[in-house]
Amino acid sequence: MVVDAQGRAYVGSFGFDLMGGADLRTADLLRVDPDGSVSVVARDLYFPNGSVITDDGVLLVDETLGNRVSAFDIASDGSLGQRRTWASFGDVPADPAFAAVLGAVVLAPDGCCLDAEGALWVADAVGGRVVRVAQGGRILEEIHPGTGVFACMLGGGDGRTLYLCAAPDFQEEARKAAREAQLLSVRVDVPHAGRP
Repeated sequence: MVVDAQGRAYVGSFGFDLMGGADLRTADLLRVDPDGSVSVVARDLYFPNGSVITDDGVLLVDETLGNRVSAFDIASDGSLGQRRTWASFGDVPADPAFAAVLGAVVLAPDGCCLDAEGALWVADAVGGRVVRVAQGGRILEEIHPGTGVFACMLGGGDGRTLYLCAAPDFQEEARKAAREAQLLSVRVDVPHAGRP
């Protein structure tokens, strides 16, 4: 989820029962307005997840099981323009069976944040890493903390501390049984930009 300057929240969703091992289905991206009204602003996304808004008003949405980051221009009324690919890491999985999807995912973009050079730091939900990605999909930097990484954010006094939400995996039952999550940090060269 990300909130724009007008207080409108753009919210992703799974679209299928991930923990139950259901077949992959596309999902909607929702907008929640300050008055509480909810509307569908984009359809047919592959697990719309981490999101940022650039300083020039573009919504970037990680499609965790679609091997891509999608971009939408935000209109003054909060509606979104046509989806376009901002970064691609591989093909959209053709077989919807969850095991096949996991095998086809090259980079599973989860939580993300934007830096002042327009690159996106992306947690790779299946790759145990966080990557800095340029528009188009070229990986500029990689950090492998030795555990799974599911979200990241630039912060600190100068915006150059990259915080990583980490855990061994995303299996709900395993995480209930063993509390092994960590908040890690690393210093980077380029500071935070955009929203959040």
